[in-house]
Amino acid sequence: MGKKKRKKSTFQEYLESIIIAVLLAFVIKTSIVEAYRIPTGSMEDTLLVGDFLLANKFIYGARLPLIGVRLPALQNPHPGQVVIFKYPLDRKTNYIKRVVATEGQVVEIKDKRLYVDGKLVPDPTHSKHTDLREIPRGTNNRDNFGPVRVPQGYIFVMGDNRDNSYDSRFWGFLDRKLIRGEAMIIHFSWKPDSSAPKLFWDNPLSAIHLLFYNLIHSPWRIRWKRIGHLIR
Repeated sequence: MGKKKRKKSTFQEYLESIIIAVLLAFVIKTSIVEAYRIPTGSMEDTLLVGDFLLANKFIYGARLPLIGVRLPALQNPHPGQVVIFKYPLDRKTNYIKRVVATEGQVVEIKDKRLYVDGKLVPDPTHSKHTDLREIPRGTNNRDNFGPVRVPQGYIFVMGDNRDNSYDSRFWGFLDRKLIRGEAMIIHFSWKPDSSAPKLFWDNPLSAIHLLFYNLIHSPWRIRWKRIGHLIR
């Protein structure tokens, strides 16, 4: 009888440990830190396709799981920060952009140059322009836009790949309530490979083929120098 009780007690301890670990992981993921993958080039060359990053969800006010209550923010988003948010026109999709202006500030773009409150804002260190053309005012908002004042409770965001980013210039101001966190650090980076075999769910062998291909080519596909890179 004694042995059975000890076995039961050991099982209960393991079960409790597993439950606590799962709950902690859930709380951390939903309220403190979460991992994201970069699928597009809108933030090049600050962030590249295939970068995996961690975001600080606590800084703008952690959302408590299940009950949905949001804790007070440690700070408000400010220009220069890279934020992850729910795309306003499809709140199931995560976007990542750079904050360029906050509520009350006036945004204007003249011939590809960004002005906030009438002052020229230098492009971020790793940002870029890939199109030498300048689209005239009234045709498209990409190169000439505004001036507009950011309303209360909203921010204005842009991608660092200025000529290839779908951002506030096109879909409007971002409600601060949709922000999920600030991008902190790249914890892994995987270079895309157009020659990699495709994965077909109806063909289990394709998964094995893809696995071995990635293992063989991983020394060349992993961007080693980007791992641990702080996002600025």
